[in-house]
Amino acid sequence: MIRDGQIALVQRYFSAVDGEDLEQVLATLTEDCRFSVETHGVALTGHAEIGGMMRQLWSCHKAVLHDSFHYVCDPEGGAIAARFRVVNTLHDGTLVQKSNCNFFTIKNGRFDTVAVYMAGENTLTREA
Repeated sequence: MIRDGQIALVQRYFSAVDGEDLEQVLATLTEDCRFSVETHGVALTGHAEIGGMMRQLWSCHKAVLHDSFHYVCDPEGGAIAARFRVVNTLHDGTLVQKSNCNFFTIKNGRFDTVAVYMAGENTLTREA
């Protein structure tokens, strides 16, 4: 996948996350994708566990937004890193801003690993 395709895949993933569109989030991930929050010891595998984490994220926030992206692409290695800002809106309207970095590997046009490095409190947890 070329650089522009890698960036488009990241944008598609975060657009789906921000839009609370689980079907589209999962469409960017391999069936056995490994999703980790490295800064908080979270490790999930596959659509069921990752989907549960997304539902948990969305239920705990009025809205989530990812923007101000910066990319480092490795098309030959099938990897891309993205640094970005996160703005989570709590149910009471409070805004919580973070600076995060995700490292993705790509297999057959979808992410097969997602490693998250998150500033502040962890908002990506296993579904209760």
